[in-house]
Amino acid sequence: MKIAVIGSVAAGTSAAAKARRNTESAEIAIFEKGVDISYSACGIPYYVSDMVTDRKQLIPRDANFFKERYNIDVLIGHEVLKIFPDDKQLEVENLVTRQIFKHHYDLLVIATGASPFVPPIKGADAPNVFPIRTVESGDKLKMFIKRSKPAHGVIIGSGFIGMEMAESLVHLGIKTVIVEKAAQVVPSLDPDVATWVERHLQENGVELFLADGLAALETNESGVYGVVTESGKRIRADFVIMAIGVKPNVALAKAAGIAIGETGAIKVDKYLESSIKGIYAAGDCAESFSRITGRPVYYPQGSTANKMGRIVGQNITGAREEFQGGLGTRIFKVFDLAVGQTGLTENEAKRLGYEVATVHNIKPNQQPYYPGGSKLLIKAVADRQTGKMLGAQVVGSHGVDKRVDVFATGISLGIKANEWFQIDLGYAPPYSTTKDPVTYTGMILTNEIEKETHLISPDELEQRREDGRPLTIIDVRPPEEYTTGHVTGAINIPLANLRQRIGGLDPDVDTVTYCNAGTSGNASQNILLNHGFKSVFNISGGYQNWKMRPSSKQTVVMV
Repeated sequence: MKIAVIGSVAAGTSAAAKARRNTESAEIAIFEKGVDISYSACGIPYYVSDMVTDRKQLIPRDANFFKERYNIDVLIGHEVLKIFPDDKQLEVENLVTRQIFKHHYDLLVIATGASPFVPPIKGADAPNVFPIRTVESGDKLKMFIKRSKPAHGVIIGSGFIGMEMAESLVHLGIKTVIVEKAAQVVPSLDPDVATWVERHLQENGVELFLADGLAALETNESGVYGVVTESGKRIRADFVIMAIGVKPNVALAKAAGIAIGETGAIKVDKYLESSIKGIYAAGDCAESFSRITGRPVYYPQGSTANKMGRIVGQNITGAREEFQGGLGTRIFKVFDLAVGQTGLTENEAKRLGYEVATVHNIKPNQQPYYPGGSKLLIKAVADRQTGKMLGAQVVGSHGVDKRVDVFATGISLGIKANEWFQIDLGYAPPYSTTKDPVTYTGMILTNEIEKETHLISPDELEQRREDGRPLTIIDVRPPEEYTTGHVTGAINIPLANLRQRIGGLDPDVDTVTYCNAGTSGNASQNILLNHGFKSVFNISGGYQNWKMRPSSKQTVVMV
């Protein structure tokens, strides 16, 4: 049996290695048009900033490794020009000798990956415009920075790579600007979570142009010297990083008559086989599907590519292993902040027709008395009808990865809101609180869904006020905290005094309570409900979340 693999990064090498572990009789060949294989694209920002100094750390394996360890032929510098499914042949060009030859296969794996999206505008191909995808692209940017010593860098796009590159450039002493067409950074997040990231970027000196996409690049004989936004602002740019996103490399598959899915990636079945029998697809060129909705999704991530590659390796050697889809679980670091998410955001869940319950939970990542801790923001989304959690977003300096991974596991298993409190998580003061933020999130969701102690988001509160609906807003914190800052229009009744002052409140008027993060607000909410108040809400995430609401952010824009 002859197995051919097109592409040699995460999915391609995983598929080939797994196939070899399953059988010694197959001939396995990998075709790669580039010069590097099995590299870590996620490490490129840290390589550019010299946090990773040795290029070899991003490319731990080469063609010789695969030949010696797995008896797999890796032909670097060889581009597959055409696939002939009827003849089971590939047309391949040796990019060094320019020789073109045919290669027969019995089974084919397409792992052609994805390419950075670069808008079709004048100057996008200038020598100081850098799409970031391969280690070679990181080499070019790193060499440019060392040679030219630029003072001003502009990043187009604010996804995960954009965030990581912003940290890297600031680390190198480069004045950094982000231009983002969306009204927020990291468009995959909900706006009320993204605002925490925005403020952290600004605190670290990054300038933001939001809701203002790239319109033009100003160029001269040396390359780009300026960026023009859609609103007409001009930004100095000694170089530009394109971090708008990626698009799946499907031209080869499409030309061979292989079906392309609704996401624009190669359509595959649950065994990762394409529309043509004997041809499989995996990694960033292939479509995935949501474990929550079952719908096709596109998750171009190294972790997903590795899983898909391994499953393909199983299936091309006789197994029938199903790919179970994904949740889009991801995490990135920007300066001192970690940002993670899994599953659906609130906006996505609403667009898909779910009746959502949403909570914000702000808790310490560990016991406050143990040094070195910090607060976590957790936003969780659940389906009111089933009680199942649909997604979570977590922001903080410590412990974000642990919580995101626990949420991802629970969502995969279909755990309901009222079951999260029973999860037996590890506890010690340096690592958690006795009621971990994960289990506490489940408690808040249960209260919202089952006990109807309803939360109100900061934006919902502001919308009610704009609509002119009468509200009583009660700040239940101590007077000294109220004095330092409070929700506009709130009266201060500390929780300890609330029962004594209930007689002065109108139980027929909608009432909103809050504290710093939500716990005392919930206690005061219960008191009022037990005294016959008809409609009482607790601000989700308390005052800390209200003051961070997207509508209150003062975005820095400097020309």
